[in-house]
Amino acid sequence: MAAFAEGVPCWVDAMLPDLEAGKRFYGELFGWTFGAGEPRYGHYTQAFHGGRNVAALAAKPDGRMPTVWNIYFAAQDAAATAARIRAAGGQLITEPMPIGDFGVMVTAVDPGGAVFGVWQAGSHPGFEERGTPGSYGWIELRTRDPERVDAFYRAVFGYGTVRLGKERELGGQPGEGERPGEERGPSGGAGVDGRRQEADIVFWTPRGKPAEPGHAIGARATMGDRFPAEMPAHFLTYFVVANCDEVARRAHALGGRLLNDPEDTPYGRFVALADNQGAHFAVVDTSGAGSSRTESGA
Repeated sequence: MAAFAEGVPCWVDAMLPDLEAGKRFYGELFGWTFGAGEPRYGHYTQAFHGGRNVAALAAKPDGRMPTVWNIYFAAQDAAATAARIRAAGGQLITEPMPIGDFGVMVTAVDPGGAVFGVWQAGSHPGFEERGTPGSYGWIELRTRDPERVDAFYRAVFGYGTVRLGKERELGGQPGEGERPGEERGPSGGAGVDGRRQEADIVFWTPRGKPAEPGHAIGARATMGDRFPAEMPAHFLTYFVVANCDEVARRAHALGGRLLNDPEDTPYGRFVALADNQGAHFAVVDTSGAGSSRTESGA
């Protein structure tokens, strides 16, 4: 049986100009250690926390490619998922492609322009650890075309949706305690430009799960006109940490940038960051927001 149900986030990796600089930054920031990258896969390097794989870093094969964290959603059949992506109005960047015996990968663009990956597991099922400090915690799609992308992800992955209002109206803990909360730009707090914004956010729940915040595995948030016009639709990856403010200070000392001041939400204290090469991500301390049990989708 696959470790992750259809559409559940199962892996993240970063494409960076300088792989060694990335290893130094994230190693010191999260305490990650790294395996030996395989030359036949472009020195793709897995990151480990406490001996369990949590992410990967890779050198960009082409300098024109974005410096970015990528998200991968689990699929039982990558070819069938690719067909649904096309039928729902998305575009494929790469057709289903076997990666040795590790699995089959697809990369695609949704109708709003956000890039994402699909992973059909082989010998590499995905995260061995998540929802704990030093590992993946949450994903948020930020888009300017919410109606089209809502329909798209329902068609591709069968997501149920839960529409939420402004943050002050929210209650409970999404994702059964693992959810780090919305990135505040689209969710009712100060965005990357420091100005107040209204919320338009939808939580995604996996096929077969109740459409309730407690089963959420990710979110879609609308980018309002306060976001810079040049900022494209994208996914923001959150990593769980034990102390948000300390990690923010450490990131700055390592050459990263704070994209907003650390803030409290009903789901934990968080900050959005850019690493020392420009890749955006966020960190969140969920210790005061409920239990740490994750929604595995297994």
